[in-house]
Amino acid sequence: MSEPTRVQGPDAPDVAARARLLPEEQAAGSDDPKAQARAILEDSLLRTEVPDAAANTQVEHRRSADTV
Repeated sequence: MSEPTRVQGPDAPDVAARARLLPEEQAAGSDDPKAQARAILEDSLLRTEVPDAAANTQVEHRRSADTV
């Protein structure tokens, strides 16, 4: 069985910056903006560092002819 993928978590300044809610997020409300920011950034880092490790990640391979 393989070891779970570990990615270093987001830095505190990044979490603090992302914790400032966008207008849409303010309207919806958030019980814990820092926890929400940390979860969003951790997911983003995981998807960036190990694309196949994140749930619901689909890698699309397209050719330039497919975009026409």
